[in-house]
Amino acid sequence: MMRKEGGARWQHVPRRIAMAALLASSLAIAAGSQNFKDPTEGERPDAEFQIARIMYGTSARAGSRGIAQPMWAVDYPLAEAHFLPALRRYTTVDTAEDTRHLALTDDRIFQYPFIWIQQPGYWNPTGKEVERLREYLLRGGFLMLDDFHGRDWDNFEYAISRVFPDRELVDIPKDDQAMQIFFSIDQRTQIPGDRHLGRFFNRSFNGEAVAQMEGPPEWRGIYDDHGRLMVAANYNMDIGDAWEHADDPGYPLPMTAFAYQLGVNYVIYAITH
Repeated sequence: MMRKEGGARWQHVPRRIAMAALLASSLAIAAGSQNFKDPTEGERPDAEFQIARIMYGTSARAGSRGIAQPMWAVDYPLAEAHFLPALRRYTTVDTAEDTRHLALTDDRIFQYPFIWIQQPGYWNPTGKEVERLREYLLRGGFLMLDDFHGRDWDNFEYAISRVFPDRELVDIPKDDQAMQIFFSIDQRTQIPGDRHLGRFFNRSFNGEAVAQMEGPPEWRGIYDDHGRLMVAANYNMDIGDAWEHADDPGYPLPMTAFAYQLGVNYVIYAITH
């Protein structure tokens, strides 16, 4: 498939320098909760760029550090408290201090070029939400889906096929612009959730961090007619956990750094395409 050329050009960053800078940025942030205003309020984004977390109906709850959230809000607020300052430090993007929380039917959604659906294994959009998401993506929006594993795929695939019944979910190749636009990402390291490490982490396995996941990692996407990536699905991975636990000495630092690289690339791609 042809990829769309254009947008801002960014110099690739050497991996060792990038990892050191991102980790230093993350570890400089205090581990405690920060004071946020109501993330659902605000007629406009709080800065030139702000991620919108998508709220959806579910009775299920999960979380860590004693915080139980609806599935769409898992890892909040610490994932944002770590990743967004790193994004501000490492790029010139004028970034808000928190995410905005919106339903797909909220008219404000079109002011946000990047939306995030967490735990799409629990996402069951209504007909109106399906239509609104299709409109948002075809008008230039970008959707990241994260933290779904194993059998969660079936529910996600059904939901996204309702949004685009005529478009395929395909592998995102390593040379896709989204993987090369800021950091040159040529690895496909699986990013574990903290719960996987808590049960299966073995520091002595050839000196490498290992985790028992529910299958191999997959980067799947949906493109528009011009080759622009509209949907990026990180399957059998947990980027949000890697951001949330960036200050946790029990979470592998290389995996946090890789999750930061993916996040930064997705953001730069979304605002330039």
